[in-house]
Amino acid sequence: MSASGGTRAIVAALGANLAIAASKFVAFAFSGSSSMLAEGVHSLADSGNQFLLLIGGKRARREATPQHPFGYGRERFIYAFLVSIVLFSIGGMFAIYEGYEKIRHPHALENWYWPVGVLVFAIIAEGFSFRTAIKESNELRGKLSWAQFIRRAKAPELPVVLLEDFGALIGLVLALGGVGLALLTGDGIWDGIGTVCIGVLLVLIALVLAAETKSLLLGEAAGVDVVKQIEAAIVDGETVTGLIHMRTLHLGPEELLIAAKIAVQHDDTAAQVASAINAAEARIRAAVPIARVIYLEPDIYSEAEVTKGPDPEATPGGPGPSTGH
Repeated sequence: MSASGGTRAIVAALGANLAIAASKFVAFAFSGSSSMLAEGVHSLADSGNQFLLLIGGKRARREATPQHPFGYGRERFIYAFLVSIVLFSIGGMFAIYEGYEKIRHPHALENWYWPVGVLVFAIIAEGFSFRTAIKESNELRGKLSWAQFIRRAKAPELPVVLLEDFGALIGLVLALGGVGLALLTGDGIWDGIGTVCIGVLLVLIALVLAAETKSLLLGEAAGVDVVKQIEAAIVDGETVTGLIHMRTLHLGPEELLIAAKIAVQHDDTAAQVASAINAAEARIRAAVPIARVIYLEPDIYSEAEVTKGPDPEATPGGPGPSTGH
């Protein structure tokens, strides 16, 4: 995902959420609706989340230092993980608590037209934000389903905005249902039930975001298609005759580390091996521009050694899947 694409979606979501949060708090002040209060806090939390994503994107662009030689690309993963915590604690848990209190102590809504009008406005504004996120995501999603895109995306911003906006739209429908039932029945308990449903929804979305960003923080390999591109670029059949095994790791959404053991001719000179490595690196960068750090180790191809796979003792955490040719 390009940084500009993610930023457009974040800014659109931020503008929508700030306007919606203000309108929801006004509606709560005039109506006393707990759904409105929960939704207002939800929108305020979402606005804070968008600020976190923007901060993470800016900090990730810092230059590498001796203490952080691979740069700060993972800052975007860290701030996306913070978003899941904020969404869970401030958005979800607050809504559940507020809904529980409203169920225990229900009261009739006042000035019902305020919450209804604000909810309709919020649905329109959130729809605009959601449409922007969908448009930006479609440029990168390709043939992947939405679930696959959220699961496999290395840049966390668009999946975060997509899930937030989707959750916001569902939450607004739940709030509208709660307010509507409270008005029809004259029983404020329905407003509380709608609020609890909003809280449960936000908690579930936060857990999904936490799981996905945790995986990115731990370190994910390049996607299957990218790995195939790298494999095809490394081997030219002349100076590099095969790929013995390879590891890839995302240092950031748009920064990839590649470490591979390559097969060279047994009678090549040191100069020929160095030239073969340089040429292979150039082919890799041409095929996969996000390949920023490349380590290639030359070796003599051995069918027996390839069958054994990489040394498990040399792999942190134990043996893993390897590429053998």
